[in-house]
Amino acid sequence: MKDPSKKSMSMIRSFVLADFITLANAGFGMAAIFLCLHHVTGSASTRLWAVFILLPLALVCDVLDGFVAHRLKRTSLLGADLDSLADIVSFGVAPAVLGFALGLQGMWDALILIYFVACGISRLARFNVTAEALSGGTGKVKYYEGTPIPTSIVIVIILGIAFWQGRIDHLLPFGAYRVGPWIFHPFTLLYAASGSAMISTFRIPKP
Repeated sequence: MKDPSKKSMSMIRSFVLADFITLANAGFGMAAIFLCLHHVTGSASTRLWAVFILLPLALVCDVLDGFVAHRLKRTSLLGADLDSLADIVSFGVAPAVLGFALGLQGMWDALILIYFVACGISRLARFNVTAEALSGGTGKVKYYEGTPIPTSIVIVIILGIAFWQGRIDHLLPFGAYRVGPWIFHPFTLLYAASGSAMISTFRIPKP
């Protein structure tokens, strides 16, 4: 009779080094989300600065996993899906939660942040489904269709600059307005633009 514990560990044993780096990407993203939640509850507001370190570290892992897989010529069947799921956490959900934690808490803001995350999920799903066709049978995709979801790190950098300068309360230089029954921060339009760019059909050469 087979040991059930060995069967349950078979997936972990199938991982290659690149997969563990991908999981580190997701880990940094989740840590950033937890810090944002602590900030909202007021229990650890002084630690929010760490988010602006964790998300760039997630980006480093996102780049490094592909480099390691290519250099070592070792990939797993789960690698591509792991990468997409990790990216959703670190470059979709985490930037949206960060924006909310820093004051984008109006109902219009929330709807736009949800749209942003939905666009990120849709973009990655499209890439996973069409990657084989885009590679032309070579196994290497020559271009991205729509901007890659890690480009959301630009929003994180902008928020980070405002945070370090102590200007978050003016979030950002555009203020807040009541539009109909709900509050709206024009800064969320940057999230909307980022999300729309992800699901566009604009082709970007892949390095």
